[in-house]
Amino acid sequence: MMSPKPLPENRGSSHYATMRQTPLQIIHVVGNFMRIWSVYSMYRYLSQTGASVVLFMFCCLLPSCIWFLVAQKPWKGRALANTQVVPSVVNGGITALYFILWGKGLKSCGPVRAILGEYSGAVLGVLSGVLYGRGGHVWKKVGGLLAMLASFYFLSQGWAMATYSPFPFSNASSDDEAHTEQLVGMKEMLFPILAGILSALRRVIARRVSLKNQLKRRLHAITLTSATCFLFPVAMWDMIIGSNNVELPFSAWAFSSTILFGMILIFYIDSIAEERLHMVFSSPRHLLVAAGCIIVMEIVYKMDFSLLGFLVCAAILGIGIYEATSLDRSRRDSFQGSSSNGILEDQVEMSPLPT
Repeated sequence: MMSPKPLPENRGSSHYATMRQTPLQIIHVVGNFMRIWSVYSMYRYLSQTGASVVLFMFCCLLPSCIWFLVAQKPWKGRALANTQVVPSVVNGGITALYFILWGKGLKSCGPVRAILGEYSGAVLGVLSGVLYGRGGHVWKKVGGLLAMLASFYFLSQGWAMATYSPFPFSNASSDDEAHTEQLVGMKEMLFPILAGILSALRRVIARRVSLKNQLKRRLHAITLTSATCFLFPVAMWDMIIGSNNVELPFSAWAFSSTILFGMILIFYIDSIAEERLHMVFSSPRHLLVAAGCIIVMEIVYKMDFSLLGFLVCAAILGIGIYEATSLDRSRRDSFQGSSSNGILEDQVEMSPLPT
């Protein structure tokens, strides 16, 4: 007896769900493009003026913190428990350290390596595999970790730069105004790599202490306020003693774009990606969006860019992320297969490591 054919309603509902997510995907791409645009603006300003990274980050964090406090009003509504406030304050210290390391990595390594270095947070997936996974999953995650390390090593050797790329068909710019970056080693690459791990850690903490969207935004306001307080003495010390070149006032576009797109807008964009598109930051899908935006900005800003070398490094990094998050992805797929859409939206916010 022949098995019955699948009902056409299933295909129709799947097509309707895809069409419903299309506007959100467009918003996600545009939001990430604006954020990466702000990164390139910040890099150009910092590299041309030699301004203090810590002071610049603090001056961007302060208005962002005020915005979230006014918009979310964490002191109103249902009282927050100490088990939520204390981790959020600690998370603020992690966030402050993340901004310092990432800013220094951007200034020393350039935007390509700084942006791709943020995806190093997928190594937390390796940790979850070691703690909770079976032997097969552990080896897959270790293989993913090795692929990620290989990608970062190739980036440090200049594979994504036309000047140092080993590929014969690099997009070397003939324009005299093209910006040539310096070759860096793995020592300098540690700044964006460590920043990426801290970024993933702060996302994990934020997800663990806030299961509801509104509560997540209120706690994010507390986290940013805490990060600003942690960063304040460091910025003042750097301005008075540590830095020989303090550029005030900052460039209007670099300053405003970092605040609007790099700190405020990107929070809401990432929330939409996690809650509605089920897309976490350290995922191959997110990396694909970022890679497309990077290619556009490298061409627009006339950077020392090798398209083929960049695609090779990004592909190796994507494979590493895919393998490093294999256990968590299989758990999410099991949730999707056994849950309805309404229940799934609540479960995705409780997804396990890596990000």
